[in-house]
Amino acid sequence: MSSPNVSYALEPGLEAEEFLDLLVRSTLAERRPVGEPETIRGMLRHADVIVTARVDGLLVGISRAITDFNYCTYLSDLAVDVAFQRRGIGRELIRRTHEEAGTRTTLILLAAPKARSYYPRIGMAPHDSCWVIPRAPRPGPPS
Repeated sequence: MSSPNVSYALEPGLEAEEFLDLLVRSTLAERRPVGEPETIRGMLRHADVIVTARVDGLLVGISRAITDFNYCTYLSDLAVDVAFQRRGIGRELIRRTHEEAGTRTTLILLAAPKARSYYPRIGMAPHDSCWVIPRAPRPGPPS
C-alpha cells in the first residue's frame, strides 16, 4: 500500500545530483558508476521513461527505463530511499513505468542481490537465461 503523501511524476529532466543522492540513500550506489558524473548524466539523458516518487519535494524513489514502447522495456534502475521502503513505492514505480512504456511490452530487469526476493513477491517471474557482457572500464589518465 502506497503512502498517501507520496507524489509520482514523469521527470525526464531529473537532475543528476538528485539522482546520485537517491542512489546513495537507497544503497543502489554500490552498483552504479557514481564516481562518473558524465555517465550518470548520460544515463538520465538517454532514458526513455523516468518515474519519480517524492515526499514533500524530496526524491524518495525512481524508476528509470529504456524501451521501444512496443515489445520490451528494460527497467534499468529501481531505487527507493531505505527510510521509505516497505510502503509500496517500488511496486507503484514499476506499475507506472510499465504503464508509461506500454503494458504490452515485456518488462525486464536485473535484480540487485539484496532485492532478489522482492520481485517474486510483487508478481514478477524469474528468468533463468540472462547473459551479460560487463561494461568496459573507463580509460584512466595517461601514464
